[in-house]
Amino acid sequence: MTAAILLSALAMTLIVGVRYLAVSGGFALATRLRSPGLYTGLDAQMRREIAWSLASAAIYGIPAGIFAWGWQERGWTQIYTDVGAYPLWWLPASILAYLFVHDTWFYWTHRLMHRPRWFRLAHAVHHASRPPTAWAAMSFHPVEAVTGALVIPLLVFLIPIHVGGLLAVLTIMTVMGVTNHMGWEMFPRALVDGPLGRWLITASHHQRHHDRYKSNFGLYFRFWDRLCGTDGGLGDFDTGKRNLLTSCPKQPPRHCDVTVA
Repeated sequence: MTAAILLSALAMTLIVGVRYLAVSGGFALATRLRSPGLYTGLDAQMRREIAWSLASAAIYGIPAGIFAWGWQERGWTQIYTDVGAYPLWWLPASILAYLFVHDTWFYWTHRLMHRPRWFRLAHAVHHASRPPTAWAAMSFHPVEAVTGALVIPLLVFLIPIHVGGLLAVLTIMTVMGVTNHMGWEMFPRALVDGPLGRWLITASHHQRHHDRYKSNFGLYFRFWDRLCGTDGGLGDFDTGKRNLLTSCPKQPPRHCDVTVA
């Protein structure tokens, strides 16, 4: 049994790591084709981002592998495979429920990470990417990676979800995490600037966070930022890059004002 659990944890770690390399690598290539030179001079930074991200992949993959084993061998979790086990409307509703709960967890833990003590301890690793690249999505200190690795494995014990719906959640999480950091906006301006964009987070919104630090803490939705008065609006990629490169010393960023009112 122990060997099976270890193999499952190892397999899930490899899956998370390969998924990260594939998605981040794909969007890094798209960035190179769309905006040649955008990542010029950032080779050392990108190597650090990849190293931290692969370490995070293990922290994400180990609990996921353990719970995957428990689901298959012991019937743990609320994951189901028969689409008829719940009403059909529950399939999209469960995906939205997972995204909202994950977004809530991320918002409040992210705000915590911007308190000076936690920022210096852990979150400075992520903000050391100035400007962030498509490789930075999982570039976390292990302490921060642990906070991110807990929520989805816990949710599968609490909220029923079809295995396909869970894959959709993980895909959205990965794609949005990468695209929000790649340095350009892939969605049309009509969406970003329109009514839907007032509630969804895209790269334009997250750019402002990496530019100003004290706003835009959400992951998928702007709900908590708008409710709590931390929505700083949309960023400007050219201005943001200049500010990120000049507003705060590279190592360590102890003198940035990262407290949240």
